[in-house]
Amino acid sequence: MITLALSKGRIFEETLPLLAAAGIEVLEDPEKTRKLILPTNQPDVRVVLVRATDVPTYVQHGGADLGVAGKDVLLEHGGEGLYQPLDLNIAKCRMSVAVREGFDYAAEVRQGTRLRVATKYTAVARQHFADKGVHVDLIKLYGSMELAPLTGLADAIVDLVSTGKTLVANKLVEVEHIMEISSRLVVNQAALKLKRDRLRPLIDAFATAIPA
Repeated sequence: MITLALSKGRIFEETLPLLAAAGIEVLEDPEKTRKLILPTNQPDVRVVLVRATDVPTYVQHGGADLGVAGKDVLLEHGGEGLYQPLDLNIAKCRMSVAVREGFDYAAEVRQGTRLRVATKYTAVARQHFADKGVHVDLIKLYGSMELAPLTGLADAIVDLVSTGKTLVANKLVEVEHIMEISSRLVVNQAALKLKRDRLRPLIDAFATAIPA
């Protein structure tokens, strides 16, 4: 049995064409079922639905043979024990620093102000500001990041930005680009050895279907 770990939403939807290239079709819609293990048209392939942040952990520890995870999640996880053969070029966005309108971020940085930064991505944020020589206190949040500057909880946020509409709607502005984000295929290293004959064709099929 080959087990693929996916998260619901954009990554799931954008992985479907890649699975189709490998001749695999998921037989149930995750939005219409409470099942967390979904069958496919291949009797030896199944999909497990997990939180996006848990995909690397499931693959690392053998709960899944392979999975699809965003670069943001992999950087926070650390990527230990994972083979990352492909950037799938899906679920693309960017990671940025944003502040409320009227906050002079550049001036505060020049003056050496110690900034309070709210984010889910503490490892990436810590490295980014350390590289720039900016002193920060990081505040770990799990959602509704845009609220932090509006309520005075933080001076800035580090978050994923797709269209930027959510920032605009909450009177926030992007002030710094940290990195481009896309999703990658991750494979359990032991599974790649033990199930190589089944996994390698799957990886190769994914490679042929990566969107430009």
